Amino acid sequence: MADAFNAEQKRYLEGFASGISAARLTGGLALGQGTSGPGASAPPAEPIGPDAIHVKAQDATIKGGGKLCEQEKWKRAENPFDGHNRLIAEAATGKGPKPEDNFRWRYHGLFWVAPAQNSYMCRLRIPNGILQHWQFAGIADLADAHGGGYTHVTTRANLQVREISPEHGQPFLDGLIDLGLTARGAGADNIRNVTGSPVAGIDAQELLDTRPLAKSWHNHILNDRSLFGLPRKFNVAFDGGGVMPVLEETNDIGFQAIRVLDGAAVEPGIWMRLVLGGISGHRDLARDTGVVLKPEDCNKVADAILRVFIKNGDRTNRNKSRMKYVLDAWGFDKYLAAVEEVLGTKLDRVDPAHVAPRGGMDRFAHVGVHKQVQPGLNWIGVILPVGKLTTDQMRALAKIATECGDGAIRMTVWQNFLFSGVPDAKVAEVQSRVAALGLTTQASSIRAGLVACTGNQGCKFAASDTKGHALVIADYIEANLKELDVPVNVHLTGCHHSCAQHYIGDIGLIGAKVVVSEEGDTVEGYDIVVGGGFGDSPKIGTEIWKAVRAEDCPTRIEALLRTYLARREDPAESFQAFTARTGPESLRTIAEEQPILKAAA
Repeated sequence: MADAFNAEQKRYLEGFASGISAARLTGGLALGQGTSGPGASAPPAEPIGPDAIHVKAQDATIKGGGKLCEQEKWKRAENPFDGHNRLIAEAATGKGPKPEDNFRWRYHGLFWVAPAQNSYMCRLRIPNGILQHWQFAGIADLADAHGGGYTHVTTRANLQVREISPEHGQPFLDGLIDLGLTARGAGADNIRNVTGSPVAGIDAQELLDTRPLAKSWHNHILNDRSLFGLPRKFNVAFDGGGVMPVLEETNDIGFQAIRVLDGAAVEPGIWMRLVLGGISGHRDLARDTGVVLKPEDCNKVADAILRVFIKNGDRTNRNKSRMKYVLDAWGFDKYLAAVEEVLGTKLDRVDPAHVAPRGGMDRFAHVGVHKQVQPGLNWIGVILPVGKLTTDQMRALAKIATECGDGAIRMTVWQNFLFSGVPDAKVAEVQSRVAALGLTTQASSIRAGLVACTGNQGCKFAASDTKGHALVIADYIEANLKELDVPVNVHLTGCHHSCAQHYIGDIGLIGAKVVVSEEGDTVEGYDIVVGGGFGDSPKIGTEIWKAVRAEDCPTRIEALLRTYLARREDPAESFQAFTARTGPESLRTIAEEQPILKAAA
């Protein structure tokens, strides 16, 4: 066929093909619109519509000599919302998605998790983590009809449902809509579930009820398509100043309720303090910007922060694409100046000396019975085995919520949930009925702070069975260290994504493959970190052991805890404070002298 064209024609065709290729990279064709005669090309048209801000950022990257990462190319080739009908039709055949369509499905909340499971996982959007009993029971019914018959509570006070086959994906999403829920934007490069205080509106200490703020921001996101397709995922949290930590310091944006005192540059009263740049998996926590704003201004300020990120975030390297890296490169002053330019006004700032101290936090507030601000009512925290619930348990718990409480189910970032509005006279009944389901409202010092990601049983990235190993560790410590009398947080995460936030645990474990032979054979294991913290003592932990076999982790943790109990100044000294006073390396050395480890050496 090529012989049918002469040399000049061949050069023309090659040039035409080259132009087509270039147009694909830059967002479209502009033929026949030039000013130099018929068929001459003109500069590409200015992008318009809700995706324009993203296309312009991609164009700027290309113009600057950068190469878009695969995910950016996929977004550019077909917006995940525009391609939804195609995705539905292809999923109805029962086939798993191609990598680019797996990414697009995540805009709708579905994650293809093969090879760990040959199915989708759906992550919901539950603003402030609060469901009504009928929604909770309805999700259980959907999990039975379309999934694996169980759910997981996540570390964003959310629910995820697993083992959803391709042809059941859209019916599951349709069922969520019937419940007044959605999974839109729950994955990929979008703003994730909006967290707030689990005891909002019922905590006597809180300065502000976070529920209206979380719901308002949730709705703001869902109704503005330009806030989808960010350079990378994004987290926002609201802390009302109550007794239960929200972990807003691990979020890209944290809004903290504070009381501004007389003498500040703004009027005294309840304001929201702005903290930015949290991403614990990258060993960073959000930092105070000095900015304060009225609660009703949270949406417009968050929106402006996002638009600066959209324009300037890295779209070439997924490992450096979170907002933290723009802050690292620019500094906070430059970033906030850009935010002010978007807003068209200066942000208010307050010296910390004019802010009242925050009320204390209770590390057991998410477990057991606690008095509400409403006289005669209580919230009751139920412990879940590393966040897992069967659908039968869910329906029974929903019935308890409506018969003994106010009908709400409140998820927490500790992978458990709370009943609220329980009268004093109903507390014993709730505890009894929960126990009959194989669950408990009471937890040991080790189990109350036990957090584990999905692990390799349901996630292709995880190197270890985190949930299984977490339960083994809890059982072991309960049996062998009954004298442990204070809460200690142990977080197990399977990979660098740090879904269980191992760097902020008293003791954190991150999955690793441990070489056990000269031939390179490996077994599941962990690197171990100590000294992390959150809430009123936020800190990134320090790694002290690498590549510990999973079977050896319980004894390592026992040795650490025995060292702590033997050498702490008094029971008021937390494990984190003890680690800081002793030093992580010294703690490791002393722990290795414990008989339990010396015997294994």
